[in-house]
Amino acid sequence: MKLIIDIGNTAVKTALFEDKELISSSILNDCTLQNILVFVGEQTISHTIISSVKAVDTDLEKIIQHFDAHFLNENTPLPITIDYKTPDTLGKDRIAAVVGASFLFPKQDILVLDAGTCLTIDFINKEKVYKGGRISPGIRMRYKALNQFTSNLPLCEFSESNMKMGDDTNSSIISGVQKGILAEVQEIINVYKIENKDTIIAVTGGDCFFFEKELKSSIFANPFLVMEGLNEILDYNE
Repeated sequence: MKLIIDIGNTAVKTALFEDKELISSSILNDCTLQNILVFVGEQTISHTIISSVKAVDTDLEKIIQHFDAHFLNENTPLPITIDYKTPDTLGKDRIAAVVGASFLFPKQDILVLDAGTCLTIDFINKEKVYKGGRISPGIRMRYKALNQFTSNLPLCEFSESNMKMGDDTNSSIISGVQKGILAEVQEIINVYKIENKDTIIAVTGGDCFFFEKELKSSIFANPFLVMEGLNEILDYNE
């Protein structure tokens, strides 16, 4: 049984894998050893990998030591090739997402969307070479920015009513944020589809099903794509 821990900007995701099969998963508010032990329960863990967008603190150090965990960093051997000018700055969640996509869709060109706190869009080709991507604010970050950096605009929230144009301030913000991010994603999909019509579009992250529902392109939504990728990286290093 393998333990996978993904520490993001807003949440801590944990999962147990047996070989390639996801057995269970959970989202934790705090990444403490006690919380991880509660999640693991009576399971005997053979190997552990941790990915974090944050620096190692005392709580995380205890987890690493307790499970003798592999901490993903720029020196970790990977089952893909990284073609990126600054690999030491490349987000570990971005790496894991493209590894997971490459495992699920072998010998395919893949555009990987991770719709979380930030929206990241990354490309890995059929030769398993990661070629870089884009980073922009996610849906909720866009809402917060409009509120925090203006004097009068309210803080709006994600809406299931995805109108083309608003007829008041709130609906105008909702339209601008949600239709705007959809247009951004659709534009890059169109570019890659022109270059290769067989490009696979894989989307993960907390807002993945929003994009799956709204975009007309054929999209594969998998909220566990990063966890799948971390499991593959762990296997590759054992």
